[in-house]
Amino acid sequence: MKAYIEKNKDRFLDELFDLLRIPSVSADSKFEEDVLKAGEFVRQKLEEAGAENTELCQTAGYPIVYGDKMIDESLPTVLVYGHYDVQPADPYELWETAPFEPTIRNEKVYARGAADDKGQMYMHLKALETLLQNDALPCNVKFMIEGEEEIGSNNLEIFVKENTAKLKADVVLISDTGIISNEHPSITTGLRGLSYVEVEVTGPNRDLHSGMYGGAVANPINVLCEMIASLKDEDGHITIPNFYDNVLTVSEEERAEMAKAPFSEEEYKKMLDIDATEGEKGFSTLERVAIRPTLDVNGIWGGYIGEGAKTVLPSKAYAKISMRLVPNQTSEEITNLFQQHFESIAPKSVKVKVSPHHGGEPAVTPTDSIPYQAAHEAIKEVWNKEPIPMREGGSIPIVALFEHELKVKTVLLGFGLDEDAIHSPNESYGLFNFYQGIETICAFYQHFAKLSK
Repeated sequence: MKAYIEKNKDRFLDELFDLLRIPSVSADSKFEEDVLKAGEFVRQKLEEAGAENTELCQTAGYPIVYGDKMIDESLPTVLVYGHYDVQPADPYELWETAPFEPTIRNEKVYARGAADDKGQMYMHLKALETLLQNDALPCNVKFMIEGEEEIGSNNLEIFVKENTAKLKADVVLISDTGIISNEHPSITTGLRGLSYVEVEVTGPNRDLHSGMYGGAVANPINVLCEMIASLKDEDGHITIPNFYDNVLTVSEEERAEMAKAPFSEEEYKKMLDIDATEGEKGFSTLERVAIRPTLDVNGIWGGYIGEGAKTVLPSKAYAKISMRLVPNQTSEEITNLFQQHFESIAPKSVKVKVSPHHGGEPAVTPTDSIPYQAAHEAIKEVWNKEPIPMREGGSIPIVALFEHELKVKTVLLGFGLDEDAIHSPNESYGLFNFYQGIETICAFYQHFAKLSK
């Protein structure tokens, strides 16, 4: 396997570059044709890799790419999930090189989607090709690659519910997560859920002159900032009533295991160019981003932000707010609690509107399962190191959906690094991780088939 990957690595990279050049930004309608183009690109490359029954499955939004390689119905089946859409590249001026013209620097590919998730998703296509070309595929494989992950996978649940037989599998395999470092490979064993809302605060019926009306009429931006500030106390504790009621308490034993992971607070701060970390009192930095719920403002705007000065008292102010959830919390419950609380703390001088966007449920992967053990053995074989089980702070709604609808667990076998800057300017993905990931996925199939006997 390793020899085939080495022989074809330049072609593999060229193909990835072609995919990265397609600006498949699902959140912005001006990129609609590009998102569709990316979907067809993935379908074609999946077919070229050796998959059968490839198709673009239409949805109310962007299509889902499907393909499979069923070598024997009696063998176990792996369902691979990934996505071909990417985050917006804004602000473009902060990119050192154009976001949709992939560039190699310091043994990394820099481009939007390099790590999230085109680079990681494409490893699976090349792993399939590698196994088939070496007559070494030991189990059945199905692929489901969507184009709406970055906007909440709005149509994925419908597709899954309508195609349970088509998607039937023994495990779901996803590479949309990361590892601690290349020196300390890890396997993600848990993901947080998500509740995402947009709030609108309205004051007067039009923008006003701040000299004539300032001090007498509520400024929606001021009010919004005060309301947001009240959502946490001085200990970093979220103040929404009943927010923590169902939070699963992680045992001291598990927290002790998490603490064994190599982590330097000083290096973490240096990497981010910050002087101090902050968060919920009583928890470490690693715990805050893995086992505790959070609330963050993702964007805030209103009034005049153009060049020069305009003394305006704005009519409206807006913010986008996300809450990461932990096991036993649900996105519906938390969204409702947020809406009730936010509306209740609004002063009479303004009107408040809360609009839910999308959500996802938290998920935990058992470490004593055959699929997890296969992933463990695959990393151990390819990386020559024991992987560390770690929970991750991000959200992949499909994980809980698969468990609920298809009754299967998920293995999160991703190879991204913190320094990859996903969702940020200058996103990257290491060449080492790309090729090592392909080899590890190949090994996973072989160990999974062996352990499933």
